Amino acid sequence: MATKTSERKRKPRTDTVPSPESQIHYESYLQLDKVLNAQEPVGDPSRHDEMLFIIQHQVAELWFKLALHELDAAIDCLKKDEIARSIKVVKRLKQVQYQLISQWSVLATLTPSEYTGFRDALGTSSGIQSPQYRVLEFKFGNKDKTMLPMFRHKLEHYRRLKNALESPSFYDEFLRYLYRVGHRVPYECVERDWTEPYVMHPGVVDVLKIIYERPDEYWAAYELCENLVDVETNFQAWRFHHMKTVERIIGFKKGTGGTSGVPFLKQAIDITFFPELAAVRTKIGE
Repeated sequence: MATKTSERKRKPRTDTVPSPESQIHYESYLQLDKVLNAQEPVGDPSRHDEMLFIIQHQVAELWFKLALHELDAAIDCLKKDEIARSIKVVKRLKQVQYQLISQWSVLATLTPSEYTGFRDALGTSSGIQSPQYRVLEFKFGNKDKTMLPMFRHKLEHYRRLKNALESPSFYDEFLRYLYRVGHRVPYECVERDWTEPYVMHPGVVDVLKIIYERPDEYWAAYELCENLVDVETNFQAWRFHHMKTVERIIGFKKGTGGTSGVPFLKQAIDITFFPELAAVRTKIGE
């Protein structure tokens, strides 16, 4: 005897299996055709080690892109007084920095003779010309107007760098946040000419001293301070490894972009983004 189920007329299936052309594949989502075909050594004759040099710097630029993406988000959070969210983003930024530091060990496998084999192919190109790196330094507070003309050849880079130059840095926004929530940050630190490098102010040291001496009361600000110390340490570590890698490969030759090479990189190691976060440590416990 037939059951009601078997007697019921089956409905035709309307769902269809997507065609291969309509599916999102791994390589198309990541646009691997573009990414993996962007490495074009130009040395003549071709040198095996030029591929390492190209990929090393392209990967660094991708990490810079993510670092800027996260830094912009952290700044936006501070503007909205969302300090907890800002801390979360800064912690991710620190992980990006670790990747940038660790990859110097790969480039350090390049010997002086291997690099000499293709160095002429670089012409006058140099890492100092990286627009993303320069924007990153500006957003951290290392403002330098003299860098702008270097990027006039491409309006997009010039405008982005000019905007970063004329806007408050991450540290500026942190001080503005502290001011808004009631800390006695000197007014001249929260409204000033943003194109000028930040100069340490003893009044800010006093504010940070209170935060550090009463962490339970000001935990969020305290935690962000410590994360910023990590960020600065990581940035200096990145610069140090950069300098030592260059020293290992080219010694004390001049850089391809016209810089003095290793001496130029050594000077950059001592640049400070958040001066009061270092100075306050001397004051604590006095």
